[in-house]
Amino acid sequence: MWLSDLKLVLPDGIIERGALRIEDGYIAEIIEGSAPEPALRAPALTALPGLIDIHGDMLEREITPRPKANIPIDLALHELDKRLVATGVTTAYAAVSFAWHKQDSIRSEERAREIMLTVNRMQPELLADHRVHARFEITNPDAGKVLEELLLAGHVHLISVMDHTPGQGQYRDIEAYVKFAVEWGKRTGEDHNEEQVWKRIEVAQQRPKGWDVVADVAKVALAHGVALASHDDDTVEKVQFVHNLGVSISEFPVSWEAAQEAKRLGMHIAMGAPNALRGGSLSGNLNAAAAVEAGVVDTLATDYYPAAMLHAAYSFAERGVMPLYESIKLVSQNPADALGLHDRGRIAVGAQADIVLVEEGQRHRVRGTLRQGIPVYWDRYMATLGSVVEPQVFVPSNHFRRSVP
Repeated sequence: MWLSDLKLVLPDGIIERGALRIEDGYIAEIIEGSAPEPALRAPALTALPGLIDIHGDMLEREITPRPKANIPIDLALHELDKRLVATGVTTAYAAVSFAWHKQDSIRSEERAREIMLTVNRMQPELLADHRVHARFEITNPDAGKVLEELLLAGHVHLISVMDHTPGQGQYRDIEAYVKFAVEWGKRTGEDHNEEQVWKRIEVAQQRPKGWDVVADVAKVALAHGVALASHDDDTVEKVQFVHNLGVSISEFPVSWEAAQEAKRLGMHIAMGAPNALRGGSLSGNLNAAAAVEAGVVDTLATDYYPAAMLHAAYSFAERGVMPLYESIKLVSQNPADALGLHDRGRIAVGAQADIVLVEEGQRHRVRGTLRQGIPVYWDRYMATLGSVVEPQVFVPSNHFRRSVP
């Protein structure tokens, strides 16, 4: 199948009018000009590599959109999947937290296990390639055994280590944390006052931290080729410590010093696309846009808002910070490299045909998304182009091959 008359965003430049041929789910040929054979011709569209999301918090909120309003996990994932491919995301790491002992919490150990198993069970039938990003809170060291069990079973594809104890990391400013917690409680129906929040802080600060458990889990992860990330790094010392454990990704560093040290050590640095798009952190921490412009950050993640990836990447090109083919790497090639996904993340011969077709404008719009050469999102505009895509191409998504781990 040929896609023709497109603007092609390649790893090292742009072809203003070109064509690419897809064969058996991979990009087999790229040329300038029109395709030499019948093709889907889309002269108004730009072809980008499929977006790769290293950290998405959306699934937990999809499962519990309001306090005590629990939606079946499979239904929540089924619906989120459709939204992701409509924003151009073809590979998605669902962030699942092992944070609390409380059994009815969305972040309890048992709930986290259930979510992870559901993602892996449904993976063959979903539109995007969904994987599990296990968030290991070190103040819940008992979760280490569960996490190691799931890791050995092949159900975990990325592990991030985090410590959300107020007074360090994301919540270095305790007064700011108290204000945030009170406001968040009102939004979620918990309605905590300041006195209750301070009591929770005192309890949190007394919890033991399982760094020995982290070291054990890290050894197992590295032995199985699973990447390790550290979340909310705030000091040079913290970055050096986790780097010595085998961590290769500094995820959402909260200070310049931490981000720069991670860069010096050769780590990948990921931050939230909403932070970059909005031009600031909700917590008053490191500005992702400024960090990208300074050459410190190389990867953007959805965090909590899938559409932010595409629009944040375009914003850097539109402001003249970098050419489009470089800014698109923030959400495709760079996260692929960080995660060891060497079969995707770029429009190149031999790469998996994960392609996003975008109509550029004041607000860029995804018109079509292909995964392994199969259309998984196709809007009304695409239908008007007189597609030459053979009917058998539109098969159930369990046609997809299991990709490189």
